[in-house]
Amino acid sequence: MKLNQIVCFGEVLWDLFPEGKQIGGAPFNVACSFHGLGTPVHFISRIGKDALGQSVLTEINGREMSTEFIQLDEQYETGKVEVVLDQKGVATYKIAAPAAWDFIEASPEMIQLVQESSAFVFGSLITRSVSYDALKACLKKAPFSVFDLNLRPPFYRIEILEKLMHSSHMLKFNDEELYFIAEEMRSPFNGMNQHIEYIAEKTNTECICVTKGMFGAVLYYHGQWFYNSGFKVEVVDTVGAGDSFLATLVSGLVNKENTQQVLDKACSMGAMVAASQGANPTITKEDLNNFMNPKKK
Repeated sequence: MKLNQIVCFGEVLWDLFPEGKQIGGAPFNVACSFHGLGTPVHFISRIGKDALGQSVLTEINGREMSTEFIQLDEQYETGKVEVVLDQKGVATYKIAAPAAWDFIEASPEMIQLVQESSAFVFGSLITRSVSYDALKACLKKAPFSVFDLNLRPPFYRIEILEKLMHSSHMLKFNDEELYFIAEEMRSPFNGMNQHIEYIAEKTNTECICVTKGMFGAVLYYHGQWFYNSGFKVEVVDTVGAGDSFLATLVSGLVNKENTQQVLDKACSMGAMVAASQGANPTITKEDLNNFMNPKKK
């Protein structure tokens, strides 16, 4: 295993806002956040041989991130999503299908990369087509797999979600996703913590995190509970906030930092991204520290 090397697997695409396009895709956003935190990261995806695909490579190279495991597709176009924001900046998505990232192919080099990682991060959207086969091959070798459910109707099936939860070491939900999954899994409880414990027992998962938007997050970690009540910011848009939260959380856990401090830092990062435009604003460790510890005037 290579020290603290993270692998993110899944879609990279262009978010099409009314004012223009911005690069995105939940696993790519997570990878960008890892990179911004100084955590070594590789990103596995697939793009088309088209203008949008070339723009993806230009963007990734500009961030000084590796493109070694970005596959090129001769047939399918680079992914894109129409993003609509409501008055509170909350996003809804219209995701084009099929796209090149639906056809990621497993390779021996990819499997070795995953096997040598300290964490393998993926989401549910990548299961909608052929890439699911490559995902399953990676999960067989991943030492620590992190499943961000990130549900995007209609691109998921409950039976697949349950299989992946059983195959993962850590689960991340937002509050709406948690209640939906708890109901689908026939949880007899009503409270968030009860649902979390129920899902942890049913899936044999020792780490579950649930984000609650402006109200922070809760983390169930090896039988212990950790809470953060959130940070008050003026929301520009919520795109990428949960992804940056997840990267910050996983980075801290992998580095075996104080668990409560890790959760606080992750909530801070999510708030800072929500207060910025787009999924991948440049936020340094210094920016994060200044946000958490504002200088007194």
